Amino acid sequence: MARVLVLYSQPADPAAFDTYYHETHVPLAKKLPGLRGMNLSVAPPHALMGTAPYLVAELIFDTMAELQAALMSPEGQVTAGDVAKFAQAGVTILLLETSPAM
Repeated sequence: MARVLVLYSQPADPAAFDTYYHETHVPLAKKLPGLRGMNLSVAPPHALMGTAPYLVAELIFDTMAELQAALMSPEGQVTAGDVAKFAQAGVTILLLETSPAM
């Protein structure tokens, strides 16, 4: 499996962030080709070390090749370009391949 983890920093206006994120950005992300699933944190995460993000999103793909193709697609370009419209506080995006731990 391949995953995109998106860690959004604490926004200045959480209500505006949440509205835009759920009503505009999530529908864009759901159009990514090859997307198998999406998970969103339902409450602010707690950090054991460092600073906790405001929200964490996980996008799941079958392979890294499919993930990379999705990011390069027209839908991926639109989704990536949309981030600047609501995540002014900052965002960290991680790409990773995963395997079962056991």
